[in-house]
Amino acid sequence: MDPEVALRKIIHIDMDAFYASVEERDEPSLRGLPLAVGGSRERGVVMAASYEARRFGVRSAMPSATARRLCPDLLFVKPRFEVYRAVSEEIRAVFARHTPVIEPVALDEAYLDVTENLLGLPTATAVAKAIRAEILERTGLVASAGVSYNKFLAKVASDYRKPDALFVITPSMGPDFVAALPIGRFHGVGPVTEAKMKRLGIETGADLRAWDLERLRETFGSAGAYYHAVARGFDERPVRAHRVRKSIGAETTFSEDTAAYDILAARLAPLFDKVWAGADAKGMRARTVTLKLKFSDFAQVTRARSLSAPVADRVALERIGLDLLSGLFPLRRSARLIGIALSGFEQGEKEEPLQLGLGL
Repeated sequence: MDPEVALRKIIHIDMDAFYASVEERDEPSLRGLPLAVGGSRERGVVMAASYEARRFGVRSAMPSATARRLCPDLLFVKPRFEVYRAVSEEIRAVFARHTPVIEPVALDEAYLDVTENLLGLPTATAVAKAIRAEILERTGLVASAGVSYNKFLAKVASDYRKPDALFVITPSMGPDFVAALPIGRFHGVGPVTEAKMKRLGIETGADLRAWDLERLRETFGSAGAYYHAVARGFDERPVRAHRVRKSIGAETTFSEDTAAYDILAARLAPLFDKVWAGADAKGMRARTVTLKLKFSDFAQVTRARSLSAPVADRVALERIGLDLLSGLFPLRRSARLIGIALSGFEQGEKEEPLQLGLGL
């Protein structure tokens, strides 16, 4: 491993239930109640859920109807992206006091490289403590932080004891920590991949580490090299400060394949909500809409439409997406996955992605 990579000090900051926490801060009567931001009791998708709602199994990206069944007393509030963006700017101003190397992942989440920190604090842990205290003082909101020597472990650490957590994974801890980690806790292993890995007997990091690189590549394609590295506690990705986002998309894999237009259109509904909310939260406007279908044999097809002006709103996104879908019918085979994406963003938009004696 490159010595410079081994000596990195990385912090991952993740605001606790950010959208819901902002709503509770600004309307104290909501505190302690099961709360969902986004959607409605009738339709749409949950964008964020308070921890009280999560106890019932309510999660972000869940259809509102499902969330309501899990928690009949769930309260829905409309998102206020202009407020969330303003709070996010306050949080980033805190980050900037400590390091210029900041990689936003979303309004509520970022990686920071504090190998050299601007205030001369002795350890990355001290920097993380200072950042959490400053965010609380400045915004009244709680942030969780993970500290480690690479992005993968920093991300895992921030989530390890949420909410209101600070967890450190040192280089001496890393390999053993990863070995004991349930495979579903690996960043980059989604529900579909998790299920596939478990069918193959991969339950923990130790199980994943037992697979050699060639076998992982044969089974998981281009992601195999990533799984091989992180199973050993390695991740050489740097914190990147100014990446340009090329697209914002969402997709869903079905439990049963289908060739029915009505079912596929219904599966798209929460994806329209999610993609439009993601673009709107970042103030980004796109000219191209792309639909993707993956079939039962894993072949896939895409259809795209580019406009002379940016997509106006969520209704326009839905109209274009459904028109692209209808243009594929009748289908000759059943589909197992559907997705929608926005791309062709206006110029100037920046990504907010949708991450030894080392003094950690």
